Amino acid sequence: MTAALAQTDLALSDPALTDPAGTPHTGIVEHPADKLARLVAHYDGLAFLQAIKSGELPPAPIAELLGFEIRQLAPGAVTFALNPDEKHYNPIGTVHGGVAATLLDTVMGCALHSLLPQGVGYTTLDISVRYLRPITVQTHTVWATGTVTHHGRRTATAEGRIVAADTGSLLATATSTLLVVRP
Repeated sequence: MTAALAQTDLALSDPALTDPAGTPHTGIVEHPADKLARLVAHYDGLAFLQAIKSGELPPAPIAELLGFEIRQLAPGAVTFALNPDEKHYNPIGTVHGGVAATLLDTVMGCALHSLLPQGVGYTTLDISVRYLRPITVQTHTVWATGTVTHHGRRTATAEGRIVAADTGSLLATATSTLLVVRP
C-alpha cells in the first residue's frame, strides 16, 4: 500500500480538496469502517495495523467507541491499551465483561492478522474468557496482549491477557480459535 492511495482517500473526506482533474469534491464523507474494509486488501496484516497505529488509516470504529489504542505490534503478537472509564461500567460498578471480552477478541484477532499476507482475512470461530479480577477506573490503564499459539492454513489459535499497566496484576485471560479466510 502506498501513501498515494491513502492521500487519494483524504479527498473523499475533505471538501476543500480537489480530484486529479481539479474538480472540487462536494463533501462526500466515507465512514472509517467503509474505508478500512475497502483498503485492507491493499496491505499485508502487519502493515495494515501499523498504518492504523501511525494514523495513516483511521482506527476501527469499535476501537474508537471503546477507547482501545494500539501500543505494540510484532509478527504474531500485539498489545493494546485501554483506560477504564465509567462509560464502560455495568450496573454493579465494574467494567462490563463484554468490554474486556471485546478487547481480548481484538488483540487475539490482530495478533493473527499481523501474520497474514495481503488479501487474506480472518474471523473468530470461538472465544473463551476467564475474568480473574474486576477492572475499574481505579485500575488505571490496562494492557491487553494477544499472541498467536498456532497458525495453520485454515485455522489459528491465540491467547490473550489483560494486565494492570501499573501493577502487572493479571485481570483476565482468553483463548480463541480463528478461521483464516483465503480468497
